[in-house]
Formats: sequence, structure tokens, C-alpha cells
Amino acid sequence: MFRSSSSHTIDDKGRLIIPARFRKVLQEDDEYGIVVSCKDGCIYAFTFSEWQDLEDRLKTVKTSSMQRFKRFFLGNACPLTIDKQDRVLIPQNLRTYAGIDKEVVLVGVLDRFEIWAKDKWEQEQIDMEEEIQQKDVKEEIASIGL
Repeated sequence: MFRSSSSHTIDDKGRLIIPARFRKVLQEDDEYGIVVSCKDGCIYAFTFSEWQDLEDRLKTVKTSSMQRFKRFFLGNACPLTIDKQDRVLIPQNLRTYAGIDKEVVLVGVLDRFEIWAKDKWEQEQIDMEEEIQQKDVKEEIASIGL
């Protein structure tokens, strides 16, 4: 599973070095690489196996709003191979969507990791700190024992 977060830079060609702790998870998969797409203002990155499971779940939803979501999410999806220097080339359209220029934060969220523009991630943390103070959010978090 993907856990923790760390700051990184994307080079001028749009390449990102995958941190060692995430590479370890990726190497346990059948295929060494990631599938990326965009959602929530960042880039989602999945192992190939996890992506296949996600596609299987998406096949079962048929509502019009989910059809539109599938069009957006799957239409922006891209499988990426990891080169010998443990880098991936993040497609320009996804970097533009996420507002990524140079500084990024990789955030592990168990079944995937997310790639955030550093400034957006900092704002996301501020927003979450505020949201976590709301009674219903506190109760939901407490319901899982935290």
C-alpha cells in the first residue's frame, strides 16, 4: 500500500522520479509501471492491477453522471512505464490539469498515490484542517476508531 508524502521536483521534460518506498509497492505488481488520470485537482496514480480492478468496477455503473465521469476519468488515463532511472514522464495535459510546474508532493493514499502541485497540496492541508473541525466530519473519523 502507498503511505506517507514527500516533496519532489519534475524536470524540464516532465519526468518525475518515483520514490523508493513507492517503487517497492510497484515492483510487487505484475507489471512495473503506473496508470495515471486526473481527479480532485491532482493526478491519481495506480498500479496496473489496481487500475484493472477500478475499470472492472467502473464497467458496472450506468447512470448518466457516472457515464460523464467515466468519459473524463478514463479519457484522461494514461499507462506509464518507469525508465531505468526510476522516472515516469507525466503527460502535459495532466500536468496542466493539476497546475504542476516544478514542485510536487506525492501523497500515498493506500490503493494509489496522488501527485499534487506543491501550492495546491499546501492549500488542501489547510482546507482539511478546517473541515476536520466540523462535527459530522469528526464523527465520521471517530467511527473508524480515530
